[in-house]
Amino acid sequence: MSVSGLTGSPSRSCLRIPVCSSGSVKRVSAFTSPGKPKDQIKIAYLERWYWAGSAQGCKKQRTYSIKCAMDASYGDMSDGSTAIFPRINVRDPYKRLGISREASEEEIQAARNFLVQKYAGHKPSIDAIESAHDKIIMQKFYERRNPKIDIKKKVREVRQSRVMQAIMSRFQTPSTKIIIKTSVAFLVIGVLTVLFPTEEGPTLQVAISLIATMYFIHERLKSKIRAFLYGAGAFIFSWLLGTFLMVAVIPPIPILKGLRSFEVTTSLITYVLLWVSSTYLK
Repeated sequence: MSVSGLTGSPSRSCLRIPVCSSGSVKRVSAFTSPGKPKDQIKIAYLERWYWAGSAQGCKKQRTYSIKCAMDASYGDMSDGSTAIFPRINVRDPYKRLGISREASEEEIQAARNFLVQKYAGHKPSIDAIESAHDKIIMQKFYERRNPKIDIKKKVREVRQSRVMQAIMSRFQTPSTKIIIKTSVAFLVIGVLTVLFPTEEGPTLQVAISLIATMYFIHERLKSKIRAFLYGAGAFIFSWLLGTFLMVAVIPPIPILKGLRSFEVTTSLITYVLLWVSSTYLK
């Protein structure tokens, strides 16, 4: 068997050496043969002669023998034949591993194992793969320790709930003419409430808003009973919700001052809810 100028057998291995002057090949034994003492063979190193060109002549190079003959018979495994990870310079760890940001831990681990097995012979590729894997794992761990509130996801979940679906089914979008008419009416009532608050509070303006709500609902639904029930129910719900928001949620507004500022702010919140009821309730 001969590989790259080295012949080997279970008992003998020779190195074919080209001689500079005649171009012939010199055979040098690298192992002991029967009848020869081991101290006569210099197995610590092999002297290789090679031809460096007619201008430079022959140069001598000493290579220490660090492999056995059977290892050398398989040839030298060079790094040039090793596959290189093509995304080694990609900064995004998810893109480097070829996975999405919603990938599970099992998918992340599977992608890492596949790439490590495929590019096992190239150390920089392995380092890049392991670095991306570690960054993703640490990021997942941090997100579990410090969860973020996804507002869009929460809103989507609320809108898809059964309660919200039932509520939304009670509303419909009217024509633009009705929206403009109701908007102008409640806007005027709100301006009058802010500009002319009385000592007893905006009682008159609130009463006008209740009447306007029943009128607009009757105009759309053409039913006096439904207009009265929807208007009265919307007014009670709006006033209670406005009072709760002013007491527990909304802080005092500096623009609205006076003894009746609380009632004025509550009335404005009520007007908004009544406008929604009179315009979109079906």
